[in-house]
Amino acid sequence: MPTRRELVLTDESARHPFRATLPPSVREDLIDIPAESLWRLTMQDVRGFASVYFAVTAGVLAFIL
Repeated sequence: MPTRRELVLTDESARHPFRATLPPSVREDLIDIPAESLWRLTMQDVRGFASVYFAVTAGVLAFIL
């Protein structure tokens, strides 16, 4: 007996080609994050950038001297 396939394999409401191919049970667990919140600069971002900047500067100075 052949297996039964759905006629429509994608979901246009997912708004992304990869998300459209995911089954509904997986897609319902995904959290939509607004794009505006992804571009906000947080204190954790500034602290991470500063620590990496000083670590690289110290490493370069150690190799130069």
